[in-house]
Amino acid sequence: MKSLKDGFTLNNGVKIPCVGFGTWRLQEGDEVISSVQKAIELGYRHIDTAAAYGNEGGVGEAMRRSGVPREELFITSKLWNSERGYEKSLAAFDLTLKTLALDYLDLYLVHWPAAKGPKAEWEALNADTWRGMEHLYKEGRVKAIGISNFMPHHLNPLLSKAEVVPAVNQIEFHPGYLQWEAVELCREKNILIEAWSPLGKGVLFSNETVLALAKKYGKTPAQVCVKWSLQHGVLPLPKSATPARIAENANVFDFDLSTDDMALLDALPDKTAWGGEHPDTVDF
Repeated sequence: MKSLKDGFTLNNGVKIPCVGFGTWRLQEGDEVISSVQKAIELGYRHIDTAAAYGNEGGVGEAMRRSGVPREELFITSKLWNSERGYEKSLAAFDLTLKTLALDYLDLYLVHWPAAKGPKAEWEALNADTWRGMEHLYKEGRVKAIGISNFMPHHLNPLLSKAEVVPAVNQIEFHPGYLQWEAVELCREKNILIEAWSPLGKGVLFSNETVLALAKKYGKTPAQVCVKWSLQHGVLPLPKSATPARIAENANVFDFDLSTDDMALLDALPDKTAWGGEHPDTVDF
C-alpha cells in the first residue's frame, strides 16, 4: 500500500480503500459533518459508520458537501443488535439508506453476533439475520456484506449455513489485542479483517514500546499503530475529530516497520489497551 488510493480486494472482487475513517462517538450534526468533510478533503475515500452511532445523517451530508462523486466513496454501515432477524434486517437497511440519503451501500455489516441464551437459538438468529443480508446483496443494494465482532464459535456455524461468505469481519485489533484465532480463521476463509479501535483508544500513545518505535521512525504513536495494522494485512479504521490528527492518521505510507519491530508490537502483553468488550459478554 502506497497511498489512501490503494486498497484491498474483497472475496467478491470489490475494491475497498486500505484505510477507513471511523466515526464512532462523533456527534451527529456539525462534529461528524466537519470531521468527515475534512477526512474526504485529505484523501480518505472510505467512511465507516453504523446505525448505533446515531450519525448516519451527518455522514451522508458530509459526503454531499464534499463534492466527491458518490462512486469514488466507499461507505459502510452496520445493523444494530435490536434489528436482528430476516425481516427486521431488511427494514433496518431501508432506514439506514434513507438516513444517509443514498441509493446503495458499499458494505453492510452485522454489528455484533447474537450470543446470549441457548446456543441453538442464537445460532439460528445469526443465520436468519445473515439470510437478510444475503437478500440485500443479491438485490444489488449493497456491494458487499460482512460481519463485525464475530469470533470463531460464532463464525463457523454461520458459514455452515451461509450462501455468501462474509467479505469482512470488523473486530478490535491493535498492538496488545491481536485476536489471532479469529484473524487466522478469517484469512483461511478469505475474509478481510478490519480493525476497529486500531489506536487502542489512545491508551497505546503512552506505551513505552510504541513510544520508542515512534521516536525511532520519526512518527507518532498513532502512525505506528496504523502502519502495524496495514503490515499485517488488516484494514485500520482510525477515528479523530481533530483535523491535524485526521491528517496524521493517513500519513503512514512513507515508512515501514522492520520485521523485528513488528514482532515487538506483536509481543505486547495480551489485552494491552483492550476496550473491554467481548461479544459473549456485552450487555447491549
